[in-house]
Amino acid sequence: MNLVSITSGSSGNCIYVGSNNTHILVDAGISGKRIETGLNSIGLKPEELSGILVTHEHADHIQGIGVMSRRYGIPIYATKGTISGILDTKAIGEIPAGLFNIIEPDGQFLVNDLIIDPVRISHDAREPVAYRIGHEKSSVGICTDLGVYDDYIVDSFRGVNAILIEANHDVNMLQVGRYPYSLKRRILSDKGHLSNENSGRLLCELLHDDLSAILLGHLSEENNLAELAYETVRLEILMSECKYKPEDFELMVASRTERSKLIAV
Repeated sequence: MNLVSITSGSSGNCIYVGSNNTHILVDAGISGKRIETGLNSIGLKPEELSGILVTHEHADHIQGIGVMSRRYGIPIYATKGTISGILDTKAIGEIPAGLFNIIEPDGQFLVNDLIIDPVRISHDAREPVAYRIGHEKSSVGICTDLGVYDDYIVDSFRGVNAILIEANHDVNMLQVGRYPYSLKRRILSDKGHLSNENSGRLLCELLHDDLSAILLGHLSEENNLAELAYETVRLEILMSECKYKPEDFELMVASRTERSKLIAV
């Protein structure tokens, strides 16, 4: 199974996960052209996609879903609340009703040979989820846009072989930055986004011998830096009481504008 971040950040998110036989996207928050370019760069065409899994209805996760689904007839998998949010977003245009597939948080389902587990998350959207995606004995996690984590989140992603996990902001940069107070409160709330520090702390709960790669994703353009996210998460692991060290894993930062390397698990 392969994992690639086509783009990840506050300006647009689109992640590819696939096996030899099945290819899916998690979110389509960039233009159709950029999605197609990203897929082409790993030897795929949009026509080969078996589905788009949507985490929630915010624009940076659904911007390209209308054009992709209409042009290529790609099935969309999302919760009932997220679908209602998509339908209320006029900017993406009309999507044929037959392409929508309603999923339930904690309700496992299949897309061909991929096993999908939608995971409830705390975010200011109608019915948001993260995803654990498995194939045979391997699994990956896509875990962004959560303001807080708990034992349920840890249990849901325990044992994955690779994970894209949110490291959205540096708390100090956010607090002294130009965002209005109300937006700062939202981001820092339990329904906002994970800070670099909390991303590292969550990772410390998930590290295990067979975790091969970690992608830090959904970085804020205004309130974070790739180097800062990397070093903060690395330090959290280094200073924790867990038996692992940062160098035990391939730790990378997903770019807002360029695709990541292909991670095979």
